[in-house]
Parts: sequence; structure tokens; C-alpha cells
Amino acid sequence: MPPRFTGQVLVFDADDTLWENNVLFERVIDDFLDWLEHPTLDRAALRAVLNDIEAANTAVHGYGSRVFLRSLGECFERLNERPVTERERRRIDELAVALVEHRVELVPGVAETLLDLGARHRLLLLTKGDPGEQRRKLDASELAHHFDGVHIVPEKDITAYLRLVEEHTLTPTSTWMIGNSPKSDIIPARQAGMNAVLIPNANTWVLEQATLDPGDDRVLTLQAFPELLDHF
Repeated sequence: MPPRFTGQVLVFDADDTLWENNVLFERVIDDFLDWLEHPTLDRAALRAVLNDIEAANTAVHGYGSRVFLRSLGECFERLNERPVTERERRRIDELAVALVEHRVELVPGVAETLLDLGARHRLLLLTKGDPGEQRRKLDASELAHHFDGVHIVPEKDITAYLRLVEEHTLTPTSTWMIGNSPKSDIIPARQAGMNAVLIPNANTWVLEQATLDPGDDRVLTLQAFPELLDHF
């Protein structure tokens, strides 16, 4: 077993790191595409259209279930070349009820691992999205008491990480960003001088994927959340 790091600051992502998130969106998308039953485009082509719409909407409107519902509506309208009716809008809302109700399913081992890590390290939470929505999910998770600080930002870019370092007077070389997203958790954290831990999630959103430097020895890749206890 490798030696543990001691006295570190561990900054955690929330969605798809502490609790499952994108798998809920994927289930809705599957049901949505089934419902569309487009006469000429196959499933891959339909998904490509939706991905393009989501990328555009998140750049302008941010993240969360409301923006996602907007994207589904726009996708329907683009593919059918007409406005969505009120009845069709209600159907889209019905498909996404699990998202709107902010149901939370913790990743296995999260609660126990945070409790153990909190005895040896300082824990912070950094998540992006709609503030009210992210706060409701955090409350439902019953994990908030583990963190010295909770930060909900519109985008997790290098500016957000540098702001976090400044606000908490962090030493980047003893600070670790822990998350599932190469784009939002690993790359900007490393740009800010932090270390990073990638815990891949099989359901990570396609728009959160990015290529990492395989030679970067300050990025640790684990396969499951409890493996953090082997290193910290």
C-alpha cells in the first residue's frame, strides 16, 4: 500500500462524484428518444442533435434540470420543425420528473469515506450549476456537515479554482481536487496549481470529457471512491 498523504485539503466535486447525477439524465434522454420515434434519423443522429443543443444552451444559460428541459424542448422543435404543444411539453416534464424532484442516490462508500477522511484532512465542496438546485441535492444527500465550505459556481474554470485558493488561503501543492470530470475537475484544478484525483464515472456527461496528460504525475486516478482511504 502506498504511503498516505497527511494534512491535506480535499476539494470534492458533487454530481457524479458524491452522488449519481448524469445517469438520471441519461435515463430521461433514452425515454425522450424512444418517445420521439423520428421517421428518418437513427438514435445516434438524434443524440448528436441533442448534444449540440445542450452545448449551446449550457454556454448561455448554465447547468441544471431547467436548462436540460429547455434543451429537450428545443430538440423536439428542431426535429419536428414546429413549436412544441402544451400537451407535448407536459409529456417532456413527465419524463424528467426524477430530475425535477432532485432525487439523490449516493455513490457507494461516499458517506463512510468522507467521515474517515474528515478526521485527518480539511474537506471542501466545489460544484457547478443552479445554486438552488445544487443546494437541494446537497441537503437531500445529508453530506453537508462533512465540509468546511460549500461553493456553488456557474462554471468550474481556472478562475473558480483560483478564487477558492484565495478565499480559503490554500496551499495548492497540498490541495487536491477530487472528481469525475476531466474537463471541469482535473484540467482547471491543475492549471491553478492543485493536485487532482480522477474517479471516473461510467455515466459522465459527454460534454465533460477531455484528454488528460498521461505523464502528469500530480493526477491520481482511482477506480472507486473508497480507494481514497488508501492514499489520504
